[in-house]
Amino acid sequence: MAAKILIVTGDAAESLEVLYPYQRLREEGYEVHVAAPTAKKLQFVVHDFVDGFDTYTEKPGYTWPADLAFSDVDPGQYVALVIPGGRAPEYLRNDPELRKVTKAFFDADKPVAQICHGPLLTAAVGALNGRRVTAYPALEPDMWAAGAAFQDSEAVVDGVLVSARSWPDHSAWMRAFISVLRAKAPVQ
Repeated sequence: MAAKILIVTGDAAESLEVLYPYQRLREEGYEVHVAAPTAKKLQFVVHDFVDGFDTYTEKPGYTWPADLAFSDVDPGQYVALVIPGGRAPEYLRNDPELRKVTKAFFDADKPVAQICHGPLLTAAVGALNGRRVTAYPALEPDMWAAGAAFQDSEAVVDGVLVSARSWPDHSAWMRAFISVLRAKAPVQ
């Protein structure tokens, strides 16, 4: 049986930040499950940059089924966690079931990949204190407030935590995460 990786997300997640790691990790031979507040069809979004706008724009993106609800996740069944960005982490960080799941991965020192606004969730469980991370640049003050040292870089590796700014950094993010996975949780 292949090692399993969990992606935690919800409505308004950035389409590319869910689907790129989903496909890339499957290519490596991992079994990948998507968990959300409930097992339902999720509505993702597309964030893009438009000349003249001070921030990104948001458009409807792909829909995708969640395999299971956060309350049904057994973290012990997974070797790693992926936390995509978009707007989803802003409300998901308030879900007590997801906070328990996320904390379990850090307590067990399992690999975690986070991107964009994903670090809002890891900050909510106190997992960033003393770590080096990156995130969507607008979150720099949030990362400092969570006790992390923010670095404006494509990918930042701190032990088993791998973070990236946003979807243009996918290649560097997944390259670094797969390197951590091969050392810590190889495909069986």
